Amino acid sequence: MTAQGTRLRGGDVVLAAGIVMVAVQLVWKYELVRRTFFRQDDFHYIIRGQESGFTWDYLMWVDVGHLLPGGFGISWAMARLGGYNEVLAHTMTIALQAGAGLALLRLLRLLFGARPAILVPLGFYLLTPMTIPSLSWWAAVLETLPLQLALPMALSSHLLYVRDGRVRHVVAACAWTLFGLLFFVKAAFIPILMLVLTAGWLTRASAHEATAAWKRLWRYWRAWLPYTALLAAYSWIFFTGLYNSVQINNATQTPGLPDPAVAGEFFWMLGSRGLIPSALGGPWQWRPIGDDYAMAAPPDALIWAGLAITAAVVAVSVRWRRRAWLAWLTLLGYFLLADVVPVLLGRIELLGPGILGYELRYLAATATVVAIVLGLAFIPLDGEAQPWLRPRTRLRWAWAPLAAAVTAGSVWSVAAYADRPLGRTVRDYVGTATLALTRVPRGTAVLDTYVPPGVAAAAFFHDYALHSKVLGVPHPWPVTWLRELSGPVPNPLTFDAQGRLRPVAIQGLRLPQRRGCVPVGPSEVRFRLPGRLPGGVYTAQISYLNSASTTLSVRLGLGVTEVRAGKDLGRTFARIAGEGGELSIRTKGNGPPACLGEIRIGHPTPDDTAPAIPPQPVDS
Repeated sequence: MTAQGTRLRGGDVVLAAGIVMVAVQLVWKYELVRRTFFRQDDFHYIIRGQESGFTWDYLMWVDVGHLLPGGFGISWAMARLGGYNEVLAHTMTIALQAGAGLALLRLLRLLFGARPAILVPLGFYLLTPMTIPSLSWWAAVLETLPLQLALPMALSSHLLYVRDGRVRHVVAACAWTLFGLLFFVKAAFIPILMLVLTAGWLTRASAHEATAAWKRLWRYWRAWLPYTALLAAYSWIFFTGLYNSVQINNATQTPGLPDPAVAGEFFWMLGSRGLIPSALGGPWQWRPIGDDYAMAAPPDALIWAGLAITAAVVAVSVRWRRRAWLAWLTLLGYFLLADVVPVLLGRIELLGPGILGYELRYLAATATVVAIVLGLAFIPLDGEAQPWLRPRTRLRWAWAPLAAAVTAGSVWSVAAYADRPLGRTVRDYVGTATLALTRVPRGTAVLDTYVPPGVAAAAFFHDYALHSKVLGVPHPWPVTWLRELSGPVPNPLTFDAQGRLRPVAIQGLRLPQRRGCVPVGPSEVRFRLPGRLPGGVYTAQISYLNSASTTLSVRLGLGVTEVRAGKDLGRTFARIAGEGGELSIRTKGNGPPACLGEIRIGHPTPDDTAPAIPPQPVDS
């Protein structure tokens, strides 16, 4: 058997092993993905997709610095394919994860050849907990996984162009970069990585040709020209949309750098608490954010141990591997520009570095870059002359125990993340609320309140967090949604904490009428409250027994409102802003008098003593 045949067979074994590794991690991660459900931004994206046409303005809306027309297009389609279609979402997630793993395997094989060593950076990417939180969040999947697929595919196409000069590879590189840009603004750094890779590794014939390498870059102007044009066009679209897009809180975006101390703290926190621990198999512990998400919470001792190990790994690679320093500098630059700066320009002032510094979602796509950098720092390129600064020693297998520890830590960290309800709580709430709406008659009055913060936080999503919005996908329900109780609403219902419908009860102060009803005419009748109400907005429930319909004027301090009161026995609701210890009521104008019974004033809540619809919540 020839040496070439032996090499080809060895290469086939490495390729097969890489494919098996990708397949195994898909099975492993599917166990986590299948338990997830939609959350937070996911509802906003799908609801907005249902409400919008497939227009340029819809696709190019910039959401707090995020431009993802591809993600909005998928959300638009999801709203019309069953709305919260878990099967479709999970299938797409696993398909993108498979594509990202195979794309990285292809790039590593092109860069370093089909040597067994490429399985180490591939294994890092497949195992690292750095990507796990984003897998449990559909909105994060729409951004990060397409980039994890596009980045190695674009680099592979550019590498092929450098090797054979065929323009079709430039076209493919541009297409993959554009694909990434459709989903995540961080794809704008792909051409920069192409430039660094070309200057640092692909154009150097020896260790002493740095000047010649930069000159040889100009040989590839057919690539740099379309790459630059693509970035320029995207930048114009992005910044135009950034300054013109009105957010869901009716504000416009005005990005700006925070205080340097805040910026420095966030850089340190995200690097020392996020990037380095997760690159070494951490964070080992998690800080739960509700039932379906968690941030990194690495122990302090392991943080400092991780920093020491990282310093040692970098030092060893720089001592032995030629241009390892450039590999690590590339990672540092990408981390700073792609992970740190966008957060500093966006939401750092809202939540602060003490929280966002533990958010691994910002690092999901960086896992691909870390894998590539690991290869460049330790593995010779295919056909590279003189890759080592010093002769290899007997300690060249010293990395194996560290790799085993990182593997064990990664498995532990992922298992710890999965040891929570994940999407079950939100799935059960949406399922229960949907079932409740199927069991009430058409036209039933339902008070349209916000869903629990764990489903969609009203502080961030405003009206998109209302039950009518969240539950109105893919089709609105034939009930009467009420934003507030006003007038004689018959038997209004509202959702309890588990998603069941219950009658509305006014929780607050109660004024019983022990002597029948109190006549009320054009002159105000004052009802003394059991306690003084501080300034705020309240709902008054007023029972009546009237001979004819009339209009009531209700006053609380300086706040006045008018509501109808029907004929015969019933009750009406008045929403009023004010404060004081008395509620004053009179009939409006020359209308017929009213006779009022029990009065309650406070805030509408579900009546936990009344029967619920359905009797038991859905339990998945």
